[in-house]
Amino acid sequence: MTRLFLFLLLLITPWMAVQAQLPGAPLNVPATLEAETMTPAPGGEVTLAFVMRPKPKWHGYWENGGDAGVGMNLQWDLPPGVTAQPLRYPVPKTLIIAGLMNYVYEKPYALLANLKIDPSVPMGTRIAVKVRANWLACDDRVCVPEGDDLSVNLTVGDGRISADRRSRFDGYRAALPVPLDQKGRYRIDGKMIEIAVPFPADADIGAPYFFPKTEKLFAYSAAQKARRNGDMVIIRTGVDSYNIASFGGGDVNGVLRYGEGRGVIVTLQNGAIPTGGTPILDDQAASGKAPENFLVILGLALLGGLLLNLMPCVFPILGLKALSLAKMGGDAASAKRDALAYSAGVILVCLALGAVMLALRAGGEQIGWAFQLQEPRVVLLLLLMMTAITVNLFGGFELGSIGAGSGLAGQSGVAGSFWTGILAALVATPCTGPFMAAALGAALLLPVPQALTLFAGLGLGLALPYLAIAYVPKARAMLPRPGPWLQKFRMWMGVPMALTAAALAWLLWRLSGQNGLFIGLSAAVLLTVILLFYGRMQYRRTGNGRGIMAAMAAGVMLCTGGAFVALPAEPVPAVQQGADNILAAEDYSAQRLAQYRQNGDLVFVYFTADWCVTCKVNEASSIDRAETARAFKKAGIKVLVGDFTRGDAEIARTLSQYNRPGVPLYLYFPRGGEAQILPQILTVDMLANLAEKKETETSL
Repeated sequence: MTRLFLFLLLLITPWMAVQAQLPGAPLNVPATLEAETMTPAPGGEVTLAFVMRPKPKWHGYWENGGDAGVGMNLQWDLPPGVTAQPLRYPVPKTLIIAGLMNYVYEKPYALLANLKIDPSVPMGTRIAVKVRANWLACDDRVCVPEGDDLSVNLTVGDGRISADRRSRFDGYRAALPVPLDQKGRYRIDGKMIEIAVPFPADADIGAPYFFPKTEKLFAYSAAQKARRNGDMVIIRTGVDSYNIASFGGGDVNGVLRYGEGRGVIVTLQNGAIPTGGTPILDDQAASGKAPENFLVILGLALLGGLLLNLMPCVFPILGLKALSLAKMGGDAASAKRDALAYSAGVILVCLALGAVMLALRAGGEQIGWAFQLQEPRVVLLLLLMMTAITVNLFGGFELGSIGAGSGLAGQSGVAGSFWTGILAALVATPCTGPFMAAALGAALLLPVPQALTLFAGLGLGLALPYLAIAYVPKARAMLPRPGPWLQKFRMWMGVPMALTAAALAWLLWRLSGQNGLFIGLSAAVLLTVILLFYGRMQYRRTGNGRGIMAAMAAGVMLCTGGAFVALPAEPVPAVQQGADNILAAEDYSAQRLAQYRQNGDLVFVYFTADWCVTCKVNEASSIDRAETARAFKKAGIKVLVGDFTRGDAEIARTLSQYNRPGVPLYLYFPRGGEAQILPQILTVDMLANLAEKKETETSL
């Protein structure tokens, strides 16, 4: 009765009166119909998107609109052999108008529905999909019932999906809540109801809110108070006192929002609710205020950046760091100046990467931390920069102002330290270290100012050892004084730079194939020749210095620009694992994981990338080992591997699901249990213990 009463109230309230849509009038929330593929395969499915674009100050509604709204209603007109599945809605937002709670969308959004094509439908059959869609459009004064006749013409074919459509629909799907594979609980206590939803204790929850699908139970406008108790998020709110008597009991369905635009679909059973716990902030977090535990999260970002110095990810830049320390010497003023410049470079890169990642994710892209190394042209640029640094460290030339700053990393002074910091951050941040996951996962849920503060904290932590050496006299006194030895040390530090360049060339091959590798190596060789030629001119001190510099700069630009233009735009297919796949690992997919879990199998899932040094160290030392393979085979553990080298929307969604900004991520799924997140540094014994634990459980 409550919803009917409130809806009638809208009818009779002049400033929120529901008006009929006038024929031919422009829609306030216009809709278009898109298909992911125009040639669905027989026996397959095609995803349709009802793309809604509300005008400014207008909004559409979730499937349960709250106190006064209603969702979309569809009337399909489909040919034989084609059936439509229910609509899937993205996670909504809350909007209170005159004390009424509404579950709405104020920005463009997409509702998805799958069409199933019967296997009997012949190839080449034309399918005219027609649907009458009706919805409610409102602003803060009026509500208007709207509708439109939408259609799309398909042809049964090979099911091919273009890259552009796949990317666009991946963005639509990214806004959908994901099903939770275990049930929660609810308990009604007089006029209040408490719900408990399973949620990992170490995952950031943001400002949680429960959107109920089940009607006649919740008081939508009642405040929701949340707390955490272990692996449970508990929300307490009011019940609908007018309709609670008609609630028939049974399961309760809804969506738990745990961040901006993110949620999980959960089913609740009547049962006991844990007592106690830690209160978490309410909806005020959506206003842009920093959460009460923001300083704790910032501390995690700082600590994560600090510990990143100990991770294998930083090994490729060991030369840059060691040379930077050696240049400090014992001079206090120089050490402080260089450390500040180095820190500024590191923090600048972390802020820039964080800002770009936030912007791309806001635009619907499914990317993770270190996304820059998934782009072949970025890898090519780094290859050329590392080539220039290597030549500079080996004494091939002494110029520090060309190659987009690449040579600056090899010179002394503030400029050299600044560019050393930039390159250090670019190469050192592909992997995530301890404490980074929680901090960067929180950054993806917080407002932009707080998120960027966390990225800056990560950069500060990465630079902290060098600041400590510069500003702590006892630490600085341990450094050797600069002298003739520094020149030889500089040349030795060219070795890790050369190895880094070789690793980048290998990564370029993985991303762009043999053609990309040929272009990259050709550009690197040409750049080396140009730099050596200039170094020879420096040694002889002949000719016009400015003219030589201009000629060399032009040569570098032509070399780099030509390589960028010639580099293949599309990556080649992933290199398949061969006989060395001793674990018999299969490619990761959510469907394959769900099937194994449904069959009662034990599953080990690991997400890796060719640019992730920590990943490769773990694979060489612990995963791809005969001992691990024997233990897994004996225990019957299935192995799935997700390759994030080139970026993958499904893997990015999975990383986000487990609050991880990037790889590596290691998951173990016991039979009938939740995923266990393993440490980021693995050992053979740790993996073998998973198999032993299985055998122990079986014997019990």
